[in-house]
Amino acid sequence: MTLRRAVNDTDLPDGAEELYFPGGPLEVIRFWSSEMDHRTAGHLTTESLRGLRVRDRVARAVLARLEALGGHEEAARRAVSRLSLPGAVGQATGQLWATSDMIWRAIGDTSTDGNFYSKRAILSGVIGTTLLSWLSDDGEGKTKARAFLDARIADVMQFENLKRDIRKRTENMPNPVEVLGRLRYGKRRKRRQPP
Repeated sequence: MTLRRAVNDTDLPDGAEELYFPGGPLEVIRFWSSEMDHRTAGHLTTESLRGLRVRDRVARAVLARLEALGGHEEAARRAVSRLSLPGAVGQATGQLWATSDMIWRAIGDTSTDGNFYSKRAILSGVIGTTLLSWLSDDGEGKTKARAFLDARIADVMQFENLKRDIRKRTENMPNPVEVLGRLRYGKRRKRRQPP
């Protein structure tokens, strides 16, 4: 209904909403999110990020994406509500992943291994929770939401440091999966080659 009213307000012909957005409101939300990602990526130039630590580049990029909402925060609140309903959760996850991927690419990430996925999964969580904080912060300058983002990034950095420490401490230890495999199956025998 709202989509149909919007079409009428723009003097498009009747039925244009079905032509442009056959998926209805969820498709409008997907399109809007994609447009904001595209716009944000255009603002994240190499020059604007030069000299910043990775955590600062990520924070700047997330803030740029949140600021792309502009004066449309009520629409964003409604979009978040709609995406939390059954049948749209997959779309919400996909949109967060797409935004995370856009940010990592824009700040120069070139990983292709497991880090590619873990970075995007972790940043998706940071963006999702920070978006909720951003939309509920009515203060001037959104200082509470900005502090929330800084705290989330600090949490992630502590987690990454912990992972690095664990990796260093366990690099010379035997692989537990291999040990368990040997316990279960014994040493592997070489197969005889057929004569």
